[in-house]
This record gives sequence, C-alpha cells and structure tokens, in this order.
Amino acid sequence: MANELSNKLNNNILMQHIGTDPSPSQISRANQFMQYLTGHDLNILNCDLAEYANYLQSDRRINIITGEPSPLSAKSASSHLSTIRGMFQRLLKNNQLRDYLYAQVDVSDSKADKKAVVDEIIERLRNNSDSMNSSVKVEAQQDEADSQHIRLTMPQVRVLLQKPLDDSTRLVGLRDCAMMSLALATGAREGELVAIQVSDLRQRLNGKLALRIIQGKGNKTRLVPYGQFANALLAVDHWLEASQIKDDYVFRSLDRHGNVRDSMTTRAVIKALKRYPIMIDGALRTLTPHDLRRTYAKLLYMSDMDLVSIQKNLGHASIQTTLHYIGDTGAEKRQPTVNLPIPTQFERSNLPQLHKRSFKRD
Repeated sequence: MANELSNKLNNNILMQHIGTDPSPSQISRANQFMQYLTGHDLNILNCDLAEYANYLQSDRRINIITGEPSPLSAKSASSHLSTIRGMFQRLLKNNQLRDYLYAQVDVSDSKADKKAVVDEIIERLRNNSDSMNSSVKVEAQQDEADSQHIRLTMPQVRVLLQKPLDDSTRLVGLRDCAMMSLALATGAREGELVAIQVSDLRQRLNGKLALRIIQGKGNKTRLVPYGQFANALLAVDHWLEASQIKDDYVFRSLDRHGNVRDSMTTRAVIKALKRYPIMIDGALRTLTPHDLRRTYAKLLYMSDMDLVSIQKNLGHASIQTTLHYIGDTGAEKRQPTVNLPIPTQFERSNLPQLHKRSFKRD
C-alpha cells in the first residue's frame, strides 16, 4: 500500500517547501534536484540522498549550459544537500502533508490501516532527510590519482587513432579517426566538433594555422593554433576526400549503406568513441570526448605551454577549470632538478668513511 501511494506522491509537493524568500542558489539547487528525480525516474520517497551526494560529486553531473561533466566539490555538494534536507524538514512540519496523504489512501481501508500507511510514508521521508544517512565527508585532496580521469599518453593516443582504421568499415573508420584526431589536436568539445565546418579548418591566428571554433561555450568564437598537432589535418583531409564533402559540416552521420547524411549529434560522437576501448593499466577502458579534451590539456602542459595559453585554447573562463582538466601537474615537474649543496662529507662516495668516523658530543 505504501508503495502504491508513493507513486501518487507528486515531487512538486517538495518544491513548494523551498522556504520563504529563497536565494537564487537555493532555487537552483532545488531545480537541479527535481531534474535529477525526473531524469532517474525517482520520487521523493524512493530517492536516496546518499546516492544523490555521490552523483553531485561525479562526472555524471552534467552542466546544462556547456554539456560538460561538472562534478561538485565535497563542500558544494554538502551545501546542495543542506538545501534539499531543509525542504524535506519543512514539508514534514506541514500538517497539510498528512491531510494530502490521507486523501490519497483507499477509502475502503480502515482508519487504523490508513494511519499505518501514512505514518510509514512520513517515516520514509524523515529517514530520507536525516543527515546521518547522507552526509558528505569533506576532505582535502591535494593530488588526484591518474585513475580518476583518463589522460592518454602519446603511445596510447597512437593506439587509439589506429583502432578505427582496423576495427571499422573504411568510411566510418576514416571519419572516427579524423574526429578523434581533431579533438586531440585542438581540445574541442563534442558540441564544438559537430559544429565545425570545412571553412573553419584552416584559419589563421597571427599568421599561424588554426581551427576556428564558432559555437563555443557562451557562443564565443575562438581560434586554436594547431602547432605541431597540425598533422591531424591529414586524417581530416582523408575523411573529406573519401566522403566527398566540400563544404558545410565536416563530420556527418552515415546510414547503414555508408551514405553520407546530415551533421552528427553530440550523442553520436559519444557513441562513436565507445566503439574503441583501449587498454590502460591492464584494463580495457572506454573513452569520452572529455577524456580527449583532458588529454589535450595535459599534453600541452607537458610540452611546457603556459597555463594562460592552455586556458585560451580550451575556451575556459577560469584558470581553475583549466587546472582541473590538466589534473595532477606531474611528478616529473614537481621533482627538483638541481642538487642541494649538501656538505661534501655526506656524498655517497664518502659514506664508508663517514660511518667509521666518530663524532664528539658538544
């Protein structure tokens, strides 16, 4: 009975208890929670706030404006949950909830049965909002393990770009190889990749060959110099020649007969990448467009490009976002490259003599 009644409980009843004069951030958090429930076919009774906390801090949380993964820090996730718990608590204190629930119970049930069902529903709501059941542990993390996000090495990039040519039909393979090559050469988002036109491929920035990205974040146009990655255009040119594409969109969908159709969707880009898993640290891993974007950022950083230039190429408004894409700045760059001026008697060649020597106490 409680399960049947929970299906009738409208999630909007929680939204009505956001509080008086809520701040824009509280409204945003509440709307995001409602979208989460709808997107995961959940309601306020069967949702798990502990799982929602995990969702907020994972790459499954997508920024609705940029379409990119946007995990929250533990501190921000805790603030989100605080807003949602407050909504639950205000709902539980409102007697209209009990009246609403009684109105939904089958009239043929006895008064005792009705009360038992309503009490169970309210207890579930109370448990859902209990901070003990969905706390967020806030801990400082200076370094990020390589396994948390995929950033390919050059040998792994070589393996990845070869796979479409080995594993797919000729035209699909050429397209996917060209698409991944351009993403790795410019850091373009999947939404930007599908919007690239032939005329964008060979633009100039201060005389240097560059890709023009018109439909970037916030509809800002940016130019990304290819530099040494300009050889990615060889793969793109092979695709254009084989598909006989002369203008308009570079990357197109193909029907089951191999005929070139309309421009690709971002979903099609994501699906295409899943066809080419590669071995990383002994495990087969599938890649996302953002893995290629992170790889681009890390490769630029490892080639000693300054952070501001990497930020501009990626189209980030904040340098902190760029640092997140680069990931750990690398043990190599954090190792001192010169020796400390240790006294010569402590040099390794003198260790035997040092061990035999006795020192007088002061």
